[in-house]
Amino acid sequence: MDVAKVREIAEEQLAGTDMFVVECSATPSNEITLIIDSDTRVTIDACASLSRAIDTHFDRDEEDYSLTVASAGIGEPLRLLRQYRKIVGSAIEVLLTDGIKILGTLDAADEQGITISYDEKVAIEGKKRKELQHTVRTYPFEQIKSAKEYLDYK
Repeated sequence: MDVAKVREIAEEQLAGTDMFVVECSATPSNEITLIIDSDTRVTIDACASLSRAIDTHFDRDEEDYSLTVASAGIGEPLRLLRQYRKIVGSAIEVLLTDGIKILGTLDAADEQGITISYDEKVAIEGKKRKELQHTVRTYPFEQIKSAKEYLDYK
């Protein structure tokens, strides 16, 4: 099954809504997974409706396939700039390509990268102990291995 065609149909169906395609993938056994997200929220009915609309473009007698349409889950890695923009002001967990993990607040997101604010312990000249200092840093997307919205269950 042509994943690009599935993605194209999904994007046509979602045009004019606040929903968008995050990812579309297929296994060798034709199990297609379409992940969508929204600037507000994705309902089960929206996923079912999109699945039915995509099914009308393919003939299951000609090609055997399985189609799963799902919303991007909480805690899933962010993949698109639009997903980052949706959670500006929220807590975010970022793993940098150098292995450093940062937990902070997403202050901004644009085509170049993201800006995060967080508290970190910094060595202060003339003092024995490190002190907490509020830090605001911008990281280009090339330095980000993965990022996801952070949910504190405490």
